[in-house]
Amino acid sequence: MTLTKFGHYFSTERQKPFGLQQFRRMALYYRDDGGIGFGAGTAVLSLDNAIPATGPVFGRADPIHKPSRFDNINFVPDLGAEIGTRTWWRGLVTCTALCAITIALAPGFNPLPAVVEAPMPAAAFEETRAQSIAPLAWGADTGRKMGATDAVQALTGTPERPTLDLSASLGQGDGLAKALERAGVGGAEARQVANLTSAVVDPSSIAPGTALSLTLGRRANKNMARPLETLAFRARFDMRVSFSRSGGGIVMTRQPIAVDSTPLRVSGQVGSGIFMSATAGGAPSEIAQQYIRALAPKVAIGNIDSDARFDMIIERDRAATGEVRFGKLLYVGLSQGDRATRMIQWTVGGRTDWYDLTGVGQTRPGFTVPVANARKTSGFGWRLHPLLGYSRLHQGTDYGAPSGTPIRAVTDGVVSFSGWHGGHGKMVKLTHGGGLGTGYAHMSSIAVSPGARVSQGQVIGYVGSTGLSTGPHLHFEVYRGGVAVNPNGVSFQSQSLLSGAELAAFRARFRDITGQ
Repeated sequence: MTLTKFGHYFSTERQKPFGLQQFRRMALYYRDDGGIGFGAGTAVLSLDNAIPATGPVFGRADPIHKPSRFDNINFVPDLGAEIGTRTWWRGLVTCTALCAITIALAPGFNPLPAVVEAPMPAAAFEETRAQSIAPLAWGADTGRKMGATDAVQALTGTPERPTLDLSASLGQGDGLAKALERAGVGGAEARQVANLTSAVVDPSSIAPGTALSLTLGRRANKNMARPLETLAFRARFDMRVSFSRSGGGIVMTRQPIAVDSTPLRVSGQVGSGIFMSATAGGAPSEIAQQYIRALAPKVAIGNIDSDARFDMIIERDRAATGEVRFGKLLYVGLSQGDRATRMIQWTVGGRTDWYDLTGVGQTRPGFTVPVANARKTSGFGWRLHPLLGYSRLHQGTDYGAPSGTPIRAVTDGVVSFSGWHGGHGKMVKLTHGGGLGTGYAHMSSIAVSPGARVSQGQVIGYVGSTGLSTGPHLHFEVYRGGVAVNPNGVSFQSQSLLSGAELAAFRARFRDITGQ
């Protein structure tokens, strides 16, 4: 389009004059609207007249100079549009050429030579490090000292705190005096505190982990331990003691703590399991395990119904300060249908066992061999006697063992005979419940006397070779109704029975615990 001398623009396509407003509207959509002469009307008139054209503008036609064949060729088109057309390929060639020229004229990427400082020796590094701020954060581990200036004033001594409030605790196997010395108390004062504490409780019996709160006072010089000003700890569950300095010595003050020793009773439905139900009801886990172990010899634990009810009584101490301490299991009860099991512990002959209300203790399996680590040398039956030279019934079992090896009772019983027994040499006979009896022969020495009550596993004598014997061994016999039988056919079980005054005392204790 061109501008005539009359001020009209003509379109090269329509060859019709149109006004300035029409040109503005057309210029808004012209493909090169960013160039000079294609903006608003004012810009077109002012810029085109103020800057005289001296030649064609690269990439587009100049409206002032004489048109040429390169005026309408755009060498830098938008590569994001019209991809694949001739115009796009022309722009790609132009872009490639410009990049190639740039790379060709580039100065290169080789590193520039420079002088590198030599590494610092270790000694010089430590000197530099000592004068930096870092050692202050590291605790001045370099050990270097900076030179003092005139502003530094030497101190004759470092002032100490007048008192120190400390906390300590007793370790496993630790002693009270040792724990105090470790906290900074002098040895003499630590032993004095331990001696004063012994009037309340044995210092060695104080529970591990007991907290000690102490205060140390001012000392005369740094070469001696600080004096103990105050000390307080819990010596017993029901007693707290405190120590203070008075009149140049240490005085102990007792502070009793009220304790309620009412036992704890936990009962409920078995449900999914005794252990889970008991612990959910407030019983400690170790007590729940003791309950199951006590009940197992009497009841098949796996066959207990879910609707059965368990019952247990536990020793418990509750201090006024809020602490709770559990003791041993006192009562075991289980109700399943019309069957009820109720037991408490009772001690007979030095052995503590669980007994039910009728006075019957738990059943325990006996030993099968009365001599440990012994070898069987002869069995029960007819044989040729090695000394007499003729066949006769061997009424027991022989176990070879070194002389002096302990011989133990296979189950609980009472000594019916103890002494020399002809060819058996030194012998001990025991009677057991159910008409059973046992004999132990050829002993080197006897450890029990007639009428004594023995427990399963108790030593009753020692292996020897007395009587008709070819060497040290034990001849073991078993009697049923006074007649010798094969020991291999007898299974020993121990079950204690209470009777008479002992059974009455047992039932009285049962009522005290259960209130029934």
